[in-house]
Amino acid sequence: QVQLVESGGGLVQAGGSLRISCSVVGRTLNMYYMAWFRQAPGKEREFVASVNWNGFNKDYADSVKGRFIISRDTRKDTIDLQMDSLKPEDTAVYFCAAGPRGGFERTQYNFWGQGTQVTVSS
Repeated sequence: QVQLVESGGGLVQAGGSLRISCSVVGRTLNMYYMAWFRQAPGKEREFVASVNWNGFNKDYADSVKGRFIISRDTRKDTIDLQMDSLKPEDTAVYFCAAGPRGGFERTQYNFWGQGTQVTVSS
């Protein structure tokens, strides 16, 4: 049994910062790629960022490049997403995901958390 548990979501003003985290519970997924996706009301779930097992290979959606940083702590088996210069369009439920290889599509990840709400006010 593997569970991904997100935390750290909340309400922030536009231009502000927020850091969300994902913890792996059950068994280690240290050899997996891990990623953040997000889904706003009425929209499809979209890729945000991913990181490989050793933390050296990172990818970002164009919409968040230069503003978000994904990191991985293999000792704690967690990933974090530092979100800076937040915009109202960043408002969404943010989901943690894990899969055997990196990618930009939901189907490339087979473990998912329940999500944490991030709301950015104007």
